Amino acid sequence: MKSDTVYKAAFNAMLDLLAASSIGMALPPENDLSRVLNVSRTTVRKVVVEMAARGFLAGEGRSRIIASMPPGSARFSDAETTSTSDQVERQFMEWMLRGDAKPGTLINELELARVFGVATTGIREFLNRFQRFGLIEKRPNAGWLFKGFTEDFAIELFEIREMFETRSALALAELSPSAPVWARLRAIEREHHDLLGAIDDRFHDFSDLDNRFHRMVNSAVPNRFIDDFYDVITFIFHYHYQWNKRDERRRNEIAISEHLAYIAALFSRDRDQVKAVCNRHLTSARATMLRSFGR
Repeated sequence: MKSDTVYKAAFNAMLDLLAASSIGMALPPENDLSRVLNVSRTTVRKVVVEMAARGFLAGEGRSRIIASMPPGSARFSDAETTSTSDQVERQFMEWMLRGDAKPGTLINELELARVFGVATTGIREFLNRFQRFGLIEKRPNAGWLFKGFTEDFAIELFEIREMFETRSALALAELSPSAPVWARLRAIEREHHDLLGAIDDRFHDFSDLDNRFHRMVNSAVPNRFIDDFYDVITFIFHYHYQWNKRDERRRNEIAISEHLAYIAALFSRDRDQVKAVCNRHLTSARATMLRSFGR
């Protein structure tokens, strides 16, 4: 259920908030938690009650304090905290990437629904979002054609991405030290180090990590239009350029190192450094994308 997914995601976000605090600290007011976690106060109360039952919080009502640091096993898995639409997006992107799909590839929504373990309506809703941009065309009998996109289309979209992300990165660097995003950023930083240490065997896994990192940066300034548009940005910049298999391992290794420098700049909270490192990484990503068009 959607509500259950929202609750579990909020629970994990609260764990991040506790991890960035210390034992004995007072829990923020309910209204503040609702705003920080981006959920209703009803969901906040449900999370707080559960955490108190597990012994992570002590006290009653508005006088809650952090009683203990939750173990890593307290977290819900990604599968439990990700909405069906997000799961379909991630699985579809991985399917296109690992299947080495090219423009002209036929897509059967019934087959994808079987492979992904979801209803066909979930597949259809996802594909419809791209149809309006001319990237996918509906065919008779539950079929779709991936049409691809031109270099000019990709460059225009990249210009939008640069504006969005630079603005978001600077806003993230100005967030309060107690904001949950810092704990999440530290966690994704560890994932980058883990992947870098196993790059020979896991370089394909960078696609998902790349997507989640940039979405985290852009979530610093919530905007419903940016969120919707970012689906297309993800499709092109986090997956398309990787269809060029040449030097894929090396390219991903370089990108991971750029991400780590980007993350370090965000933790520095220095606006000039954040802007410089963000621009440097996006310039590198732009060059990689253009090479995929044969430049």
